[in-house]
Amino acid sequence: MTPMTSDRPTTFLGGVAVAFVLAAAGAAVFAALTTVLTGSVAIRATSTLVAGAYVLYLLSRSNERTGRIVTIAVWLSGAVSTSVFAPSLPLFLVAHGVMIWLVRTLYFHASFAAALFDLGITGLAFAAAIWAARTSASLFLAVWCFFLVQALFVAIPEDANAQAQSGSGFDDQPFKRAQRSAGAALRRLANSINH
Repeated sequence: MTPMTSDRPTTFLGGVAVAFVLAAAGAAVFAALTTVLTGSVAIRATSTLVAGAYVLYLLSRSNERTGRIVTIAVWLSGAVSTSVFAPSLPLFLVAHGVMIWLVRTLYFHASFAAALFDLGITGLAFAAAIWAARTSASLFLAVWCFFLVQALFVAIPEDANAQAQSGSGFDDQPFKRAQRSAGAALRRLANSINH
């Protein structure tokens, strides 16, 4: 796997804009769907549409042309299977998050370490979305927080695996500080949710 570059590079600010658009569209679609569907079906349909739009955005930002049709077909199959076989909403949402992570791993990361960092970002995105949903009861804020944190994937160094294996030139102190800070933030978040 090699890192993919693009004529339209993926940036954090671009990810913030996409997060806002997806959140606004998701809230509007959910509001429209709840007039004709139950809330549970509407949230599943909205989540599938928003996740599909994000996958298409990711594919549009990658220069790699190989496998796009297969990726879309597999994603669609996964979305249908998730709709049929995921009995609970949390499992349904996690399955969509994992599918997004897999697409990003295939099209944007060249190393196992980078993919693991990206998986951590996906977990943090879920934590942010849960926090936003519980504190605000706003679908717009939950979706926006989820994709806002997802926009951080552009900060993952492409050569993270090579640096970690060689041990030369890789100062892990900033990462350890960030890891401790993130852990403390998650503990505070968990404590605020439980109280």
